[in-house]
Amino acid sequence: QVQLVESGGGLVQAGGSLRLSCVASGSIIRVESMGWYRQAPGKPRELVAHITDGGTTNTADSVKERFTPSRDIAKNTLYLQMNSLKPEDTAVYYCYAYLIPNGGSGYYNYWGQGTQVTVSS
Repeated sequence: QVQLVESGGGLVQAGGSLRLSCVASGSIIRVESMGWYRQAPGKPRELVAHITDGGTTNTADSVKERFTPSRDIAKNTLYLQMNSLKPEDTAVYYCYAYLIPNGGSGYYNYWGQGTQVTVSS
């Protein structure tokens, strides 16, 4: 059983910072990539950042220069450092991992339960 658990969300004033974490646990053969999506009320889910096991990152234009993804591959942990937060960053942030579970025949996407980030003006 594979689980992704996010932490680090909360309420912060505009201009502040938060650091999200996501731990993938369970019987995992290999994690190819991990990333973050977010979903604000009434809006579709959007990709925020993605990072491969080789360290290649892809960050949305709306958060570039402010958000930085990173990974601790040995710990199957993903981070998202969020600086200069804006009210429009308010959303539920979801972690995902593209991985091979023990007993699996290929790669599958797994999702966390989400963590709320609220930025007040």
